[in-house]
Amino acid sequence: MSASTAPTLVFGNSFARELPELGASWRAAECSDPQLLLLNEQLSAELGLDADFLRSADGVRLLVGEVVPEGSTPVAQAYAGHQFGGYSPRLGDGRALLLGEVTHADGRLRDIHLKGSGRTPFARGGDGLAALGPMLREYIVSEAMHALGIPTTRSLAVVGTGNSVRRETLLPGAVLVRVADSHLRVGTFQYANATGQSDLLRRAADYAINRHYPDAAQAANPYLALLDSVIAAQASLVAQWMLVGFVHGVMNTDNMTISGETIDYGPCAFMEGFDPSAVYSSIDDAGRYAYANQPVAAHWNLARFAEALLPLLDEDQDQAIRLAEESLTRFPGLYSAAWTAGMRAKLGLTGHSDAAVSADLPGELLALLDESRADFTSFFRALNAAARGDAAPARAFFPDPAAFDAWANRWLALSPDADAMDRVNPAYIPRNHLVEEALAAAGRGDLGPVGGLLKAVTAPFDEREGFERYAEPAPLDFGTYRTFCGT
Repeated sequence: MSASTAPTLVFGNSFARELPELGASWRAAECSDPQLLLLNEQLSAELGLDADFLRSADGVRLLVGEVVPEGSTPVAQAYAGHQFGGYSPRLGDGRALLLGEVTHADGRLRDIHLKGSGRTPFARGGDGLAALGPMLREYIVSEAMHALGIPTTRSLAVVGTGNSVRRETLLPGAVLVRVADSHLRVGTFQYANATGQSDLLRRAADYAINRHYPDAAQAANPYLALLDSVIAAQASLVAQWMLVGFVHGVMNTDNMTISGETIDYGPCAFMEGFDPSAVYSSIDDAGRYAYANQPVAAHWNLARFAEALLPLLDEDQDQAIRLAEESLTRFPGLYSAAWTAGMRAKLGLTGHSDAAVSADLPGELLALLDESRADFTSFFRALNAAARGDAAPARAFFPDPAAFDAWANRWLALSPDADAMDRVNPAYIPRNHLVEEALAAAGRGDLGPVGGLLKAVTAPFDEREGFERYAEPAPLDFGTYRTFCGT
């Protein structure tokens, strides 16, 4: 099909054009019977993509990469990465393709990216395919994160391929169409630096600055400003994860974006009972990326980013190291400030001065939640009611509520804003048992539970009649929850 069938679908190819050394031109594998399963109509409109066309046979073929729109130069991106602390010099998109970029309604570029589109030169022995369940999981969780106001890649569509994927059993195959500010990662810069080509590293940094942090170009040291910008973006992002109980599960450097977006929803989950050591990844036996370790892991990853940028920070390596170390020392303070501001919002205390709010108030509350293993999301939603004078729902989370009562009396004395709390404490998250229930139904050909869950989690603060089950914790027999990367 030529682009004339859909004249509005004109893609940019700036990454492929400006950084050809960081990708391999490639084409998606053919699908035996592509069928559109989910389409994000609101996002397609924001991207200027006609939803009616995307539903057509040619549109579906575009969504799986068989049709290449005008201007598109599909590439599998190259990157390196530390995976659970071990360095891999050549990772890259083993089962994914960047089709190109389109302009969002906000005027900024967005990548259109396929996941599960077949083997590439970076496949490293993998089959290049994706099963339906993990692609639906990424669609559900990424759209929930967006609705929570947390920077994230988005999901435009899930397309069934008609092919089977062999994992432990044969599973239906699918392609996820992912949308992102870009797919530049810490691992992108590790790869560029490892080539020894200073010009490539500089062009990659200039591309990142132009794409994400244009103000950095005006700084005395633009590459130091880039480092500072990414540190700030990631400090804010991880604080937001922590405030909603999100556990990423695989915080390798190839899964840390330069844009500050959450990427890769493989072994991820939302924590239910509060547990700082919560781990949901089947491969994180040591708890490297446990809930409470996420800020430390982010700081470590950013140190790897700084190492990759050293040749650009200063010609004198010792001075470059000093500059990088100085920037990295700011991360804990930036993270702490973002987390504290967010926690004060969850407690309805945003309008108070620092002097009026005890620094111990949030910490003491988390200690109580840890002791009781209270459901994190449900408790904070119940706290909204306590701010309105009904403490019974919140007290019910504690076998012995005396300690909570003492804490609550101090908190209530500050007159928390219950309406403001309603806007930041969600009623609905993608609860793990509901995600698994929806994915199991989809595997049987029933997408109804996926649609119901999406209705709940894409309006997470709007408590609605008939949605009660989406706010309930997992049943006692749900057991220990583990997630998998899907490869």
